[in-house]
Amino acid sequence: MTLLRSLRRLDDGLLPRGPRSRVLIDARTPMNFEMMAPIVRALAADDRIEFACTASEEPDKLHEIYRHAPASLRRIAARRAMLTRWSAYLTSDFTWATLPRRTARVQTFHGVAGKYRFDAPTASMRHWDRLFFINERRLTNCIRSGALDAESPAIRLVGMPKVDCLVDGSLSRDQVLLEQGLDPSLPTVLYAPTWSPASSLNLIGVPLIEGLVRLPLNIIVKLHDRSTDPRGRYSGGVNWGERLAPLLRPPCGRLAEGPNIAPLLAAADLLVTDHSSAGFEYLLLDRPVVRIEIPELIRNADVHPDYVELLAQASASVRTVEDVLTAVERGLAEPRVESSARRRVASELFYRPGTATLRAARELCDLLQLSAHPSLALLEQKAASCAQIA
Repeated sequence: MTLLRSLRRLDDGLLPRGPRSRVLIDARTPMNFEMMAPIVRALAADDRIEFACTASEEPDKLHEIYRHAPASLRRIAARRAMLTRWSAYLTSDFTWATLPRRTARVQTFHGVAGKYRFDAPTASMRHWDRLFFINERRLTNCIRSGALDAESPAIRLVGMPKVDCLVDGSLSRDQVLLEQGLDPSLPTVLYAPTWSPASSLNLIGVPLIEGLVRLPLNIIVKLHDRSTDPRGRYSGGVNWGERLAPLLRPPCGRLAEGPNIAPLLAAADLLVTDHSSAGFEYLLLDRPVVRIEIPELIRNADVHPDYVELLAQASASVRTVEDVLTAVERGLAEPRVESSARRRVASELFYRPGTATLRAARELCDLLQLSAHPSLALLEQKAASCAQIA
């Protein structure tokens, strides 16, 4: 480490940084990028910052991972990224690209479902320069687990930029449904299972969708990125797109494409899930949630017990296809049931929703030693409106 520090000091001295701050984004899946996309959009007009993206763990999937990202976002191979000087490295997962040159590393996290020890990591988090926490619960859990010191200068309570659009008025339910080719006058149910061979998709997905499409509803199915991965550990080895497409035909059925679930959440009158971050994100809309209870999934995904209880409190819990269909009809008929629990859980898990993107953009600028760009003015107005409503 001493040699590396010496080489970095030499590198800094011989080759001073250029006029633009280069920020490298690293993602494992398209959904990972969606967590950072609002920050990229917020700073797109700032010509002092140059964003690029890479896929350090699976370089051959670079273009697949970023296929929905703006065409202007430069794709860069992992090997080339390793040799480039970056001002900052931004990721929403525990990826760690090899970057020998001095780079500030920023963790934004992804999801709030408490899976895979994201809320109680056993590995140290002290090597990050900034940790953009989504909520105080995760921050407290990381400190309690010993992964992070309470006085760490890296800690920033930011919120979740991805869900700002659910509360800032930028999404129209009817417009989203029309774009999906669906009738806005019909109640809309969104089925969004998590990924796992033990997920509800693998266990009861097909008969559940067959039952839902028989109801007088719009049915949208949004697969997790990993459920479209043919490897058995993710999808159970099933080509779910091919399997489900014949069941979800217009005018009332839709197999959604793209990694961004937020517009679909805004369009749905009720959500069916098992244990996904989408289930918690949907609570910001205070609409009914039907939770498919699968103990094996909870064990396999190593879900923090607190999060199992939180989602159970804010939803109707069921296990069978028949019970899901009954709960869907009841939830649409009585949407205010569990409203107080939904609002309470949402307020606990999402720090100041509607204002997170602005906070993240400001924090990144501060890390890069840049003043706030005038292009953030519109975002500031939106954030101010959300703050007043809250």
